[in-house]
Amino acid sequence: MTSHLSLALAALLSVPLLGACQPKAGAPPVAVAAVPPPAAPLPQGAGCGPAVARTQAIVDSDVATGNLNQPVGARFSADLSQASAACAAGREGEALHLLAAAKARYGYR
Repeated sequence: MTSHLSLALAALLSVPLLGACQPKAGAPPVAVAAVPPPAAPLPQGAGCGPAVARTQAIVDSDVATGNLNQPVGARFSADLSQASAACAAGREGEALHLLAAAKARYGYR
């Protein structure tokens, strides 16, 4: 009788261990990081026009990848459009000054 009792007790104690070997059904899926689109080549050349265009391309890329939020990107772009307008009017010094001020304001070099 003692052996039947020991066997029954061993069987009862082993049931929870059997459940421990089963895989969990609700395991969370593995997160996959989104791959940003490849960056477009930056405008080349010297002078205020290409410099403003390069900065605008970087701002656009940073907004697209989430490194810069949309409202800040819009304000930065508005500042860059003022620099671009000064450049188009032939005021290169003013355009470069506006570009440098905008980049400093938003923490770009």
